Amino acid sequence: MKLSRRKFLGGAAAAVSSLTLFNFNLLTNSLSADAADPSSETMKTFRNVCPRNCYDTCGMITYVQDGILKKVEGDPKHGYTNGKLCLKGYAYPRRVYSPDRIKYPMKQSPRGSGNWTRISWDEAMETIATKILDLKKRYGSTLPICLDKYSGNFGIVHYGIEGTMSSLGYTTRAVGTPCWPAGIDAQTYDFGTLYSNDPEDMVNAKYIILWGQNAAWTAIHSFPFINKAREHGAKLVVIDPILTSTASKADLYIQVNTSTDGALALGMARYIIDNDLVDWEYARANSIGFDEWVDYVKKDITLDWASEKTGVPKDTIMEIAHDYATAKPASMWVGYGMQRHTNGGQNVRIIDALGVMTGNVGKSGGGVNYGHLETWGFNYNAMVNAAPKGSKGFIGPDGKDGDRAINMNNFAHDVSIQSDPPVKMLWLACRNPASQDPDTNAIEKMFASMEFVVTVDSFFNKTVEMSDIVLPATTHFEDWDVMASYWHYWVGINQRAIDPLYESKSDVEIAIELSTKMNTLEPGSCTFPTSGTPEEWLAKEFNPAIHQMLGINDYKELIDGPRKANMPSASWSDGQFRTPSKKIEIHCELAKKNGLPALPIWVEEMKTPEKYPIRFITPHPQHALHSQFQNLDWMMTTNPEPKVEIHPVLAAKYGIAEGNMVKVFNDLGSITVKAHLTRTTSQNVIVSYESWYKDSNFNVNYTLKAIPSDMGKQATGNDGLAFHDNFVMIEKA
Repeated sequence: MKLSRRKFLGGAAAAVSSLTLFNFNLLTNSLSADAADPSSETMKTFRNVCPRNCYDTCGMITYVQDGILKKVEGDPKHGYTNGKLCLKGYAYPRRVYSPDRIKYPMKQSPRGSGNWTRISWDEAMETIATKILDLKKRYGSTLPICLDKYSGNFGIVHYGIEGTMSSLGYTTRAVGTPCWPAGIDAQTYDFGTLYSNDPEDMVNAKYIILWGQNAAWTAIHSFPFINKAREHGAKLVVIDPILTSTASKADLYIQVNTSTDGALALGMARYIIDNDLVDWEYARANSIGFDEWVDYVKKDITLDWASEKTGVPKDTIMEIAHDYATAKPASMWVGYGMQRHTNGGQNVRIIDALGVMTGNVGKSGGGVNYGHLETWGFNYNAMVNAAPKGSKGFIGPDGKDGDRAINMNNFAHDVSIQSDPPVKMLWLACRNPASQDPDTNAIEKMFASMEFVVTVDSFFNKTVEMSDIVLPATTHFEDWDVMASYWHYWVGINQRAIDPLYESKSDVEIAIELSTKMNTLEPGSCTFPTSGTPEEWLAKEFNPAIHQMLGINDYKELIDGPRKANMPSASWSDGQFRTPSKKIEIHCELAKKNGLPALPIWVEEMKTPEKYPIRFITPHPQHALHSQFQNLDWMMTTNPEPKVEIHPVLAAKYGIAEGNMVKVFNDLGSITVKAHLTRTTSQNVIVSYESWYKDSNFNVNYTLKAIPSDMGKQATGNDGLAFHDNFVMIEKA
């Protein structure tokens, strides 16, 4: 499907109209009971950084009066977010002062009953420490304790959660990432690591392709840089199976068949080769295996095949191939959803090869951009703790004791199959597997089999509902921390702007409490330090390399404003790739060793099952971030119920009308959700945005199997999840 921007804009109004639904008066009128809002000049200000799992990691200015957080604004000294926040960012005060926030340690008996009782911190620590020591005595190690932690708060000091487990002994750890692992592996195979151009550098692009990237919802602060490039004549192309809000802003939108992005890239490559638009000098000088890959493309790929496979007209493939190859420089931004398929990593490798063959790697305004971890070189002091003397663990290949790793992306299964010793206790923090993991029924069954479950959180989400004890967590306004982005190059400090509300504590403070209790009950049973202020813990995360990268001598300089890392705006501009060969490895022996194709060749997409012919895509929502924010009453006012988007032709086939309740099901499970008819999706794909709605059992993962993507193990420890290779049937409920 090809739409010009002019033809599309009229039909796009409905897709973006929800942006106007939120009443920003709620943000000021609901903050306090005072009728008059004091002026900003009379308030104290603090610097904070949003720690959520989002591209933008926004710099914030927090306004406090009489110890009360009054409002938040964007930090104008942050060069990427430039004094602006997203809807979720402006709603932060409600997250802090929500009546639904967990205020005290609570104990549920029996688990899952909803019968919660307030307990003291001392009782909570006594109960938890006693259980840990009991398991250690019964099984001879702490391996029956399993930690599941990921991205609910990405502050560096929050790695104290891992430090808590390390200080107890060797434990079972959920390893991997559900977010972006296949793409990380792809770029690791090709370039040696994950490293992208500074997103601010997109202003220098002459042609920009957003490939499966809905930046208008998930990375809004990149758009000013994209728009500046367009003011200078750049063209914006969006490739996506869903006609998104981002697509509404494009000069050209291409609706590609889901999971066939690699075929589209190969069709483009064939055109570029046939029309001698290859930057042969760059490709041959900076890569190995390039000519071998060109021979494959010439032998096995045709434009007719690419068009049939992708659903993109042949002339459109030719158009974008020509424009991309001849516009110098040209930038591609690969979204994370695109690699959530059984061939997702391979598709990213093919797109990487497009960047190489046109000489756009290592160029300002260019790059094949996915993410980076260059600014994450902290000490991780809070997570570094030696196991107590005499600890027994999982015997690794080196013959030494260590932690036992299980797959985060098949958590229920991997926890359940452990037998020597079995997993008996879960510790969950910055994580909500009951809402975010595949196969929710299996998750619920696994939780029910545990002897003891502890969750650290701010709200009574679905995971908390299946826990024995919940410990109230601070918000980032109530703690010291430092935040780096996996997208832009800025790093900022997070000050404690207000005292922790109620009895909430940070993860490090919880670890200190637990260590104190453990060593009271059994001296030497926990190595986590039992002293230090939150700011002292923050200070220990910095090192000379971070200081040098940020151009500072002391972390306190960040209180004056965030700093941008001293790095080239174009990744790989020095030509020093981090692969074994020190070149871009179009032919990658490491990939071959790991059972993958050595070359970026086409791998067939997952075939549609006859019994379940409809693909069910569950992308990131606009008003939430995974299972955070949507539960707030402000967000529920804006977006009160989940919906499933269905093309009118598909809906008519099953007798479904606008507003009908629809059962979405497969052999794993089902959900019932209201239908919204729209032509923004194709006729064989339905769409529902994953999120946790307050007082709702809506969870897209009841239908999602734990099918691995093709890559992820090399860089992250486990393959990713094929979230979007989920097939269902629908019927009117």
